Amino acid sequence: MYLKDLLMMFISSLLLMICVLVSVAFLTLLERKVLGYIQIRKGPNKVGLVGLIQPFSDAIKLFTKEQNYPLMSNFNLYYFSPVLNFILSLFLWMCMPFMTVNLNFSLSSLFFLCVSSLSVYTIMLAGWSSNSNYALLGSLRSVAQTISYEVSMALILISFLFLILSLNLIDFLKYQENIWFSFFMLPLVFMWVVTSLAETNRTPFDFAEGESELVSGFNIEYSSGSFAMIFLAEYSSILFMSMICCLLFLGSNLYSLVFFMKLVFMSFFWIWVRGTLPRFRYDKLMYLAWKTYLPVSLNYLFFFYNIKVFIMMLML
Repeated sequence: MYLKDLLMMFISSLLLMICVLVSVAFLTLLERKVLGYIQIRKGPNKVGLVGLIQPFSDAIKLFTKEQNYPLMSNFNLYYFSPVLNFILSLFLWMCMPFMTVNLNFSLSSLFFLCVSSLSVYTIMLAGWSSNSNYALLGSLRSVAQTISYEVSMALILISFLFLILSLNLIDFLKYQENIWFSFFMLPLVFMWVVTSLAETNRTPFDFAEGESELVSGFNIEYSSGSFAMIFLAEYSSILFMSMICCLLFLGSNLYSLVFFMKLVFMSFFWIWVRGTLPRFRYDKLMYLAWKTYLPVSLNYLFFFYNIKVFIMMLML
């Protein structure tokens, strides 16, 4: 029986990975189409019917191109950083609350915080091992940004966790059957979405890849399959953060089609922001993290903690 459970867990995890990779492919197509229409032009429309096979042709092109290695780079770290980044972004999906046999465990929110903070190291090593000034600057910016926003992100998440008194993400589904958390935690919801944008290095917080000042940022020396892996990791993280947003405050039932519609909308929101907003200034980003979001999220945390204690005292 134990072996059958392990086999089921392996198969369901493999299916999840395949589905994530296919959805990442079509998310890139959606992004190029939406950005095209925002800029009053067509997106990809030649390969396949209305450009539907474009992501797969891009993948074939990237993985079959010749790989170039900078002569002065620290080869082992340079080579394995994108692979580790990609593995971590897929590993993050293991805490998605499945209704079947999977790694659906009672500490899934802690697992999410731990694995999401590990991806900083891969970006830092990718920038440092390339032995390029632009890559190093991009990776340092990314590390400072992610560390800054992870503090307030953890505090906001703890505020949500106080309401359900559990560390299991699946409990968010049970507690939002009648009313969504977004109705009475609206400021925290906005803060969470902005923090998620900063966490995934997306516009207006894409300082790790600031084309205007850093050419391409931490991934400038990467080409071919290594670049594709960094690219896939970023879009996998976007999809995952969209899924977490749906779980936390959009009251999602994983059995229903509505959950996936909400997920598509949140992913579309990421692209919409990219097509609309200009890049933020770096010192303003740090100011926002440490002087605005940190005190506000701390105050909200104390507020929800007191509410929970008061309710429990009433129940006694």
